Amino acid sequence: MKNTLSTEIRELSDSLLELIEDWSYWNETLAQVVKTLFAHRSEQAFADALLQQEELHWLPPLMFPRKLICIGTNYRDHLAEMGVARLPEYPYSFLKPPTTTLIGSGTPLQLPKRAKLVDWEAELVVVIGQRVRDIQKEDALQYVAGYSLLNDVSARDWIADAPPVGIDWVMQKAFDGFAPMGPLLTPALFVPDPQQLHITLTVNGQIKQDSTTANMVFSVREIIEHLTSIMTLEPGDVIATGTPAGVGHGKKPPEYLRAGDTMIVAIEGLGQLETPVIAKEN
Repeated sequence: MKNTLSTEIRELSDSLLELIEDWSYWNETLAQVVKTLFAHRSEQAFADALLQQEELHWLPPLMFPRKLICIGTNYRDHLAEMGVARLPEYPYSFLKPPTTTLIGSGTPLQLPKRAKLVDWEAELVVVIGQRVRDIQKEDALQYVAGYSLLNDVSARDWIADAPPVGIDWVMQKAFDGFAPMGPLLTPALFVPDPQQLHITLTVNGQIKQDSTTANMVFSVREIIEHLTSIMTLEPGDVIATGTPAGVGHGKKPPEYLRAGDTMIVAIEGLGQLETPVIAKEN
């Protein structure tokens, strides 16, 4: 049993992006590994095949995805708390630089020296598994490799200042470390319905966000349909699908992150993403 599991797991690619680029093959291989584990359900079998979480230093599930696309104003309850009177007509999106914003679970977020009003946003992440363009929503989930968690950390300073030419999304969203992601990528075959997932975020153990993906304005299917009408999505592309109510900026009075805080994003069946907050850069 031990040799069988070890052999199957060693065959998995060292690079998750490389694995996703051949997702049709690896999806079946992963399913077989899980089937083997459960066929020999015992503590020893799992101990032989898996590392204990406390032994790990988590990196983002995808280190260098080609795109990190974020959807804004996509939960009805979040729209209400931010004072947005009407629903958007299509998914509002923006980009984050993936190679510098992504950090793994447990990696500290260092507060940037240029921002004072740093906020949290718990989000469900979709990872694309195949190259796709102009897909209809009915077929969209066929192109999803898996799901993960992301904290779309945001600097609200430039919203509070009400800039006359509009919000600077780079200044709000693109600081180093502003996209904690992980700890895992859960294959789509283990997520029957991405619109029925409980999502929460706590700060220092206190619940700040508590909602469900059923409250999305645009579903995962509709987001993929919209994005592929604009651009080609490629294997490993990361899509953060928006955040529910409970962000610090929407509270009265507003709440923002301070050094010493710890954020935990949790999504039903997908795990927990933990991010400690440390002092500003010198």
